[in-house]
Formats: sequence, C-alpha cells, structure tokens
Amino acid sequence: MIDFIMNDLLGTPELLVGLFALIGLLAQRKAVADVVSGTLKTVLGFVILGAGAMVITQSLDQFSAMFNHAFNVNGVIPNNEVIVAIAQDAFGTETAMIMLFGMMANILFARITPFKYIFLTGHHIMFMACLIAVILTTAGMAGVPMVVLGAIILGSLMVLLPAMLQPFTREITGSDDIAVGHFGSFGYYASATIGKWFGNKEKSTEEIKVPKSLGFLRDTTVAVSLTMIILFLVVSLFTGSEFIESQLSGGQNFLVFSLMQALAFAAGVYIILTGVRMLLGEIVPAFKGIADKIVPNAKPALDAPAVFPFANNAVIIGFLFSFAAGLISMMFLPLFGLAVIVPGLVPHFFTGAAAGVFGNATGGRRGAIIGAMVNGVFISFLPALLLPVLGDLGFQSTTFGDSDFGVVGIALGILSQQLNSTIAFTVIVLAVIAAFFLIGIKTRKKPTKTDHS
Repeated sequence: MIDFIMNDLLGTPELLVGLFALIGLLAQRKAVADVVSGTLKTVLGFVILGAGAMVITQSLDQFSAMFNHAFNVNGVIPNNEVIVAIAQDAFGTETAMIMLFGMMANILFARITPFKYIFLTGHHIMFMACLIAVILTTAGMAGVPMVVLGAIILGSLMVLLPAMLQPFTREITGSDDIAVGHFGSFGYYASATIGKWFGNKEKSTEEIKVPKSLGFLRDTTVAVSLTMIILFLVVSLFTGSEFIESQLSGGQNFLVFSLMQALAFAAGVYIILTGVRMLLGEIVPAFKGIADKIVPNAKPALDAPAVFPFANNAVIIGFLFSFAAGLISMMFLPLFGLAVIVPGLVPHFFTGAAAGVFGNATGGRRGAIIGAMVNGVFISFLPALLLPVLGDLGFQSTTFGDSDFGVVGIALGILSQQLNSTIAFTVIVLAVIAAFFLIGIKTRKKPTKTDHS
C-alpha cells in the first residue's frame, strides 16, 4: 500500500497535481460537479501536454537532422512547453511538488512581506518549477530538502520579479491595480531601462499606423505555422532533396515533407497550449481563491499579454525586432563556441511583444525597437549558456526560452557546481532572504502614492 501511494499515486505527476486540485476545490467547498470537473480537467491537461510533446518532439528531431546536415551545426529551438513536457518522465514528480509548494510559498511571502503579489501565470510557474527541479537534481539534491529549497526559490521569484517590474508596469497601465507575472522579467526590465536611457517616451509607437495585413501575427497558431513553414522550407533547400528523401521522408517529396513537418510542429504547440490551459485553468483558481482569503490587498501578477492592449503597435514592433535580433544572434553564437539557438516564434512573440510595450512606455518608438532587440539577444544567448547546466536534458533539441529561466538556471547551476548541496542550500536561502530585505528597504526609501503594498 505504501509503495502504491508513494510510487504509483504520488509518483505520477498527472495524478499528484490532480490530487492537489481536488484538495483545493474541496477546501473552497465547491459543488460536487465543479470538484469532479476541475479534478478531471487538471489530470487531462497533463495527459494532453504529454501527447503534444510527442508530436512536436518528432518534428524538432527532423528539423535538427536537416539543420545539422545543411549547416554542420547543432540547431536548438527554445520552447518552454516542449522542454517541460520532455522533462516530465524524469522530473515530473519533483516539478509537481516544487510547483505546488512554491505556490504556497508565494502566498506565504505575500502575506508576511511588503510585496503583495500573487503570481497567476500558472504555466510559467510550472516551467520554472521544472527548471529548478532539473538544476537541483543535477546538483545531487533529492527528497524533502530539494522540494523545500525549490519551493522557497520559486515562491521568492513569484513576488520579487513582479515587484522589480512594477514601477514600469504602472507607467504602462496608468494604475497600480495589476502586476506582470511572467518569467521574461529581466528582458522587460532591460527594455524599459534602455528605453529610459536612449528613447523619448513622447514619441509613442501608438502614433504609427500598422497595416492591417500584419494582424495575423496576433494569432499565435497562424504565426507559428507560417514561421515554421518558412524555416523548414528554407532549411530544406539548403539540406537538399537527396538527404531528406533518402534519410528522413521515406521517399516523399522533400518540400511536401518539410511543409507537413512545419504544420506538425504548429499542431503540437497548439495541443500543448491546450493542455496547459486546461491544467492550469483549474489549479490556479483554486490557489487564487485561497490567496484572496489569506492575503489582503493582494495584487494579481498576470501573464505578459495583459499589457498588450496598452500599446498594440509596440506589440508588433517588439516581436519583429526581437526576432530580427534572434536571427542576428544565431550567426554570432558559434563564434563564442555556443550552440546555435534558432529563434523560436513563441518566446520571441510573447517576450518580444512585451519588451516592446515596456520599452515604449519609457522610450517611445526608439525604446520599443532597441529594448525588443536587447530582449532578442537575451533569449538567444541565455538559452545557449543554460544548456550545459541542464545535464542530460540539455542534449535535447529544445530548451527554455525566456530570459528569467536563463538567469535563474545559470545562477543556480554555477552555484551548485561550486558548492556542495548543504552549503548551496544555506547560501541560496540566505541570499533570497537578503534580497527581500534589500528590496524592502529600497521600496520604503522611495514610496509612491499608488504603491500601498
């Protein structure tokens, strides 16, 4: 019985997260129908996530084979959903435990510190939990100490990073009602800071007329499809029909094969996003309901698209210039002995667009352009530097895409390589506590009329 509970029930991530969703719904005294529906949708979300990963991994494997043959380099496409889905077999239980206890830590820190932010971007909580689980496991940690440390790190990031961005978020929204809870924060912060230094906020991107023909970029599925079609077809021309038709397609025309692989990639992303939405659409509200009762005056830290409506043109400009910076960076990465990071549409669209909005808020058009390009460089070089610290997971043809994953992963990886587990545990926890104190002191020195947190 004990073996069944620990290994089969709690050791299965889908069932473990479903169990916590069940507990959360019961704690809120939801109706029986809501409890059954919420629990099943949480479990199904994880199952769908794995199915989408299988589809997209097959497409990525084909692309990597083509890219390597054509250019004699290792091309890696960053995609958070895919790398997390791939990691579930080896790190699923650890990810689920750190994610769930990290959400509890977020509520606790919001309750006892001046930073009243409840991080509600559920899929990014899962992504960061997975990254932390991979790094700490690779460092030799396991069991309760790893989960406790991981939860403290995750919960701290979930209040500290929204607090770091809040002065700029207020400039975007004109209020202090919401925060941005998305792990591309270092890219957004850099964009807003550079916009302030080199731009002119009076010359806003919203004074520019953008052709309606570019409106399709707002539909992620269509944009992913078109971008991957272009990437696959271009690479297939460099690869040549002989290699593709003899080694990969089983005789199918190389262009048709490339087209279908591109569409399979887009379909896989759609499946994964559907699974993530279903999973987190149930578990996040359960925690939010608890948080509302425990943390008075809490501010919701929302996904990056929450700021898109405040600067629609900056969204398009940010995406395009972030992607352009990614293409340029792709040519420079081998010069530093790093893996080639092929610009992924998903991270460049969401983080590039948000970086454009943040840059525009402080530096207008110039801030949006330069800030987005800096973000593009960040999410090209940071994933390449992150790969070596991911252990066996770093040998996959994809990796984490957004800037915070690179910064946190590299920092934890370097620390774990320099210190043994006990010392690393102590040092990191003390550093997190010190960060709370330092930012708290700084916040108190610079009070604002609207910031009552």
